[in-house]
Amino acid sequence: MQETGTRNPALGIETTGIGRASSVRFNLTEAELVQAAILRGEAHLTAHGALVAHTGQHTGRSAKDKFVVRDAATDAHIWWDNNRPMTPAQFGTLHEDMIAHAATLDLFAQDLIGGADPANSLNVRVVSELAWHSLFIRNLLIRPERSALAAFEPGMTIIDLPSFKADPARHGCRSETVIAVDLTRRIVLIANTSYAGEIKKSVFTALNYILPEKGVMPMHCSANAGPDGDVAVFFGLSGTGKTTLSADPKRTLIGDDEHGWGEDGVFNFEGGCYAKTIRLSAEHEPEIHATTRRFGTVLENVILDEFKVPDFNDGSLTENTRCAYPLHFIPNASESGRAGHPKNIIMLTADAFGVMPPIARLTPAQAMYHFLSGYTAKVAGTEKGVTEPEATFSTCFGAPFMPRHPSVYGNLLRDLIGRHGVDCWLVNTGWTGGAYGVGKRMPIKATRALLTAALDGSLKSAAFRVDPHFGFAVPVAVDGVDSAILDPRATWADKQAYDAQATKLVNMFIANFAKFENHVDAGVRAAAPTAA
Repeated sequence: MQETGTRNPALGIETTGIGRASSVRFNLTEAELVQAAILRGEAHLTAHGALVAHTGQHTGRSAKDKFVVRDAATDAHIWWDNNRPMTPAQFGTLHEDMIAHAATLDLFAQDLIGGADPANSLNVRVVSELAWHSLFIRNLLIRPERSALAAFEPGMTIIDLPSFKADPARHGCRSETVIAVDLTRRIVLIANTSYAGEIKKSVFTALNYILPEKGVMPMHCSANAGPDGDVAVFFGLSGTGKTTLSADPKRTLIGDDEHGWGEDGVFNFEGGCYAKTIRLSAEHEPEIHATTRRFGTVLENVILDEFKVPDFNDGSLTENTRCAYPLHFIPNASESGRAGHPKNIIMLTADAFGVMPPIARLTPAQAMYHFLSGYTAKVAGTEKGVTEPEATFSTCFGAPFMPRHPSVYGNLLRDLIGRHGVDCWLVNTGWTGGAYGVGKRMPIKATRALLTAALDGSLKSAAFRVDPHFGFAVPVAVDGVDSAILDPRATWADKQAYDAQATKLVNMFIANFAKFENHVDAGVRAAAPTAA
């Protein structure tokens, strides 16, 4: 067994993936990694004992710097319209140069698992330059029993060296930052970025490639289960509420971000959560807020006040502030990370145009249409240059992590929905009463009440109207919810302005879906919205 501490000099590139670095400390514990991060000046403690680190120039993923090796095995299976290719020779040169760079470094390695279903899991060795990155990924993936580490054999190796700068001319990349994924050799190389989310999403990318061939649907979603075992899946892009809405104290949390759906039901890919913390409050998200006061939690780009207390309202470094913590920090989290087949699928959107209703029931064809569309919206101020709401369409609610064509995932989802009779809902956590800047954010209490009605089955017996633009069914009255917000047009003072905004959004949907029309049947094409 490889003990914690200095790397065994007999280990070569085949097992470590990084050749002969000066030292590699394997599988350090949380306390050891916190101590190392502080001593090395990488991070510091908050007043409550969490570890806070800043990521420098990269405060989010560098999507344009991600590449997939194009070789004989991957050529016919990768969605190259969405994935930038890199040649095997370019990847090989990058790999060799990073190994040479690693020889000057003291590194950390964690042996972890992606996937709570043993039949569909991936053993992952993460070799990192930063101790806090090692703690981050130890929190986020599934930690094997220490007694199992002696027999651990990695199915994929991730090498994460923020101090290495890539050479675009030499390595076939775009800039000094690169995330290079070799799905054949199962190696990922990450350079010149300290944003830890790149590590976690590299595992997700690999599972998104591997699992469909086994008939397993990989999903960018959160999931929870009710007291009777009824499972709900929440699809959504960043900022739409996946983590917040799945952290329901009355339901068991399966996971907050990445899952598979296979023969036996749903299973978490991860062993932790990576929650956004901007404007986090104990009142609205008590379970998540409590994790930020635990030793072992990693806070990313969070500003501390003079007493080292996190100020979650301060987005001066980025709006994308985060906390990473193990799943067991949530009191009602699943111990196994596994559950049965979903009874409900929720597709979340944060509609900043103020057009979408707070909840709508979808037919299977509409569910596939909205899954392939993956709509949400950016709002002014969250990104440089964004001065008014901008529609974002990220197919499968996670296009950057989907190596295969969206139709592969869409067809898998459609078949599973039909086989298990799943109810599908579209939930808008965005704006009501007007677009961003005029309207207000959908009240979270109303969203939770509507979700409760959907998940307990009572919403199915409500009276519904058909939305004139999108054709889905919208309830006209729900107990405990102000009926006024159920009709978006009625919440606008200027009805003509609403009509113009709705037409604008419908046309965006239609233009975006044009690229999928040849990959879906007539029923899904007919689920497209129309300008009323």
